[in-house]
Amino acid sequence: MIASLRAAVVRVRPALALALLALGVPAARAQDGRIRDLVLSDVAPPVRLMGYGLVTGLSGTGDRALGTYGSRQTVQSVVNLLRRFDVQVPAELLRMRNVAAVVVTAEVSPYLRPGGRFEVHVSSLGDAQSLHGGVLWMTPLVADAGGRAVAGAQGALLTTADRGGRTTTGGGTSARIPDGGVLEVDLPRPQGTAISRLLLREPDITLASRMASVIDSVIGTPGTAIVEDPGSIRLALADTTPNLAATLTKLRELRVRAPRASRVIIDGRDGTVVAGGDLEVGTAMVSHAGITLTIGAAQPGDSTAMRGDVRLPSGVTVQRIAAALHALQSTGGEIAAIFEGLRTVGAISADVVVR
Repeated sequence: MIASLRAAVVRVRPALALALLALGVPAARAQDGRIRDLVLSDVAPPVRLMGYGLVTGLSGTGDRALGTYGSRQTVQSVVNLLRRFDVQVPAELLRMRNVAAVVVTAEVSPYLRPGGRFEVHVSSLGDAQSLHGGVLWMTPLVADAGGRAVAGAQGALLTTADRGGRTTTGGGTSARIPDGGVLEVDLPRPQGTAISRLLLREPDITLASRMASVIDSVIGTPGTAIVEDPGSIRLALADTTPNLAATLTKLRELRVRAPRASRVIIDGRDGTVVAGGDLEVGTAMVSHAGITLTIGAAQPGDSTAMRGDVRLPSGVTVQRIAAALHALQSTGGEIAAIFEGLRTVGAISADVVVR
């Protein structure tokens, strides 16, 4: 019966594909991606903003400052703030446990207009224990230190903290404020920003060549798309295309097969492992921090994971190795070091990125 079901599925799939083609729906491949998702949507570099401010409303977890002792910059900042409202308070009488001095940073597109909102990031500058529950006081943001303010930021903070391996709300000395920044003046905008170029998010000569071939086949004119380097494709459209914006929009919706990068990404803090596909690992032995990982000492289908000793068969996937190390409650640093060792001896034919 199982064989008959499989035969029925095989017969249905071609029929489904023909139906999709009849409706004009292209059969997208798993590796296919739109050009607009593979290139930079904004080729102009972002404008980086920064500022110095105060977070208020903390529940005794702010900077430990009393008068002229401790985080003196926080005390002086509060004194200056109160002075703007004609409130004079001697610095030696202030106790700052509900206030923290912070640095505020953000990245803004040069095409954002005044009134546009953006996300800001806040990080503690003093010895505050936590920014949870705090509110950022109105903070001017500048593009250059000592320059005029071009934006402002304020709002309630969203913080995260790692508790028992789980990410939860609360705690932490860094935070963010979604839509907490507001642009107040026009930013310098590039003139004619490389509209005739496609810049790849991740430069790759193979992907750039595939994009150029797809664009040439659609336009019908060879040489319309020219690969300048692995990260740039020049488009010869400005003088021959009446509606340049519509043509660029059409080109950015084209699909191209993107080469899949062999990469293993490891979070060095919590040990999260992300691999691009079922990467297999060859024979190797790594010993680190009391843990010995031996690959090739077990038969296929067998695995052993005791504290200090992990034995897996040759050709095991990255996923199984990560699961075995997590079963031993290995730390993020230990997992990262073990995978780095596997890459060094050539057991993994992929890039290992530790973040």
